[in-house]
Order: sequence, then structure tokens, then C-alpha cells
Amino acid sequence: MRALHRQPREPEGKGFLVCIEGLDKSGKTTHSRLLVKALNNMGYDAIYTCEPSRGIFGSLLRNIILHGQRRAPPVLEAVLFAADRFDHVENEIKPALKEGKIVVSDRYLYSSLAYQGASGLDLDWIREINRFAPTPDLAIYIDVPVEVILERIRKGRSLMEWPKIQFEVQKVYLRLVEEGLLVPVDGNRPVDEVSRDILSMVLERLEGPSEA
Repeated sequence: MRALHRQPREPEGKGFLVCIEGLDKSGKTTHSRLLVKALNNMGYDAIYTCEPSRGIFGSLLRNIILHGQRRAPPVLEAVLFAADRFDHVENEIKPALKEGKIVVSDRYLYSSLAYQGASGLDLDWIREINRFAPTPDLAIYIDVPVEVILERIRKGRSLMEWPKIQFEVQKVYLRLVEEGLLVPVDGNRPVDEVSRDILSMVLERLEGPSEA
């Protein structure tokens, strides 16, 4: 698989873009918010954002796809997510990066590769319609065994609500890890341990490796 197209940053932009990916119920939102809180406590200017975004296309996606009775055709999903991502990038991510902020995105372009790719769409085509999206400085995949996620769901709702496509989504995510596009972190541990590791990964990219 070819490397993702890298969209050059504007020269005045000094921000830092992190995205956190993973299956549903893997802890993405929890760890995205904990990361922002930890960075802000350390004196950095960090913000939380997510996809689908809070914009008009994001709202449409939540109503049609995420809260619908059945999934939309994969091509329609891919185009809608790309449209939302364009709005997200132009109106939230790029302005924040230009201001020097650390942007932590709960899902990003790798979700399109994983979810629409798992539906059978060509990954190169998905990449092509997302060429506008800046490549993150760090893309993290929270790796949680499917069995563990199923147990988490079993405690809160019917397993019938967990789409079987998640198994295929995981395969694509692991492929992206193998290609070096995502950095994995073991999510099958206490929240504080996972959060600490994610923060260390981000700080290493921001400040360089710490001296022994």
C-alpha cells in the first residue's frame, strides 16, 4: 500500500496535529480528552476535536449514518465523510494549527480508510478524495482485542448493536499499523497506564526523546 499523500503545512503554521484512532468502544474519546487535559495542565495550548465534526456535514452524518436504521452505501459514506473532513480541516484544524495549538482529533482520515475500506472500497480511491487533509504529526491506534470490546459492550447494551463490520475494520487498522501509518498503543490496560503512554509518545514528538 502506498504512503498517504502528505499535504504540506503553511509555513506560518507551528501547531501539532495528533489523531487517535481505534474501534468503537476502544477508548478513543476518553484518551483524546485525557491527552488534551494533560497537555493543557503542562502549559501547552491543546484543543479537542472529533469526526464526525460539529459542522453541518458532521451533523448530517450523525443523523443519516450513525443514528440510522441501516448503513448508507459505502461510496456515499466515503464522500460524506470526506466532505465533513474538508469542513473540519478548513474551519477547525488549520486555523488552530496556524495559531500554534496542539490539535487532538478523535478520529481522522484513517477512520475512512478503515471503515469504508472494510466495506470493500479501494483504499487508493479513499486516499484520493482525502488528499486535502494534512497528514498528522502523530497518528495513534488504540489496540484493544475484539473480545475485550465485546465484553465492554455486553455490560452496557446488546451485542446485536455492535456491527459485525468492526472485525473487518480491525483488519484494515492493523494493516495501517504494519505500513507504519499508525503507531499502536496497547489499550487493554488500566486507563491511567494507556493515557500515560499516549502522553509520552506525544511529548517525545514535541520535545524529542528524554535523556536517560
